[in-house]
Amino acid sequence: MLTESHLFCAISFYNQVNVTYSHQHLRMKGKSPGYLRIIGGRWRGRKLPVPDIDGLRPTPDRVRETLFNWLANDCPGASVLDCFAGSGALGFEALSRGAAQLTMIENEKSAFSNLQKQADQLQADSVRVLRGNALELIPQLDQKFHLVFIDPPYALATLREQVMLLLEQHQRLHQGSKIYFEWPQGEAVDLESSHLTGLKQKKAGQVNYAIAEWRLSR
Repeated sequence: MLTESHLFCAISFYNQVNVTYSHQHLRMKGKSPGYLRIIGGRWRGRKLPVPDIDGLRPTPDRVRETLFNWLANDCPGASVLDCFAGSGALGFEALSRGAAQLTMIENEKSAFSNLQKQADQLQADSVRVLRGNALELIPQLDQKFHLVFIDPPYALATLREQVMLLLEQHQRLHQGSKIYFEWPQGEAVDLESSHLTGLKQKKAGQVNYAIAEWRLSR
């Protein structure tokens, strides 16, 4: 079980670790694909630039297509939190498919600037882009979210559990909120929250991804 002291240590390590992180963090080395394509909704087919950051890879089209088929009834009108936004692939896809509001957290300077530019290009007034450590920013947020994306750097796998703890402690979730998780093949995922129920899970190449539902009581 995580304690406040564990979280403090995690925040310190997260701030100091020498790792480039963004969406699909540390999955592969090499150049970014240059752009991402929104695959559904009002911005379908729109191409958005992806900064050339080592290890940055937007969630592949086929994974997003499956994920948002699962979330077809959850996106319209939803408030969305992307805890490690990176390329913005998931957050902007949700907004394209009818989400009412999107909050994106990103700690890497170039990726953060790119997210701001993308939001401006899309004229998306309902987007809030925050730069910083997700473990420090989540307690400062002032709302609850219907849909949360949790895809931390692969090198910092324990952040999944730490983020979930903060979301619960600071009451950032609605009854029935959907949570997205992603992790590499060969890694075991064991979230301690008794309030999570797994709904869907799938594998694509070396990546596992899933959605779960959060309820305080059942």
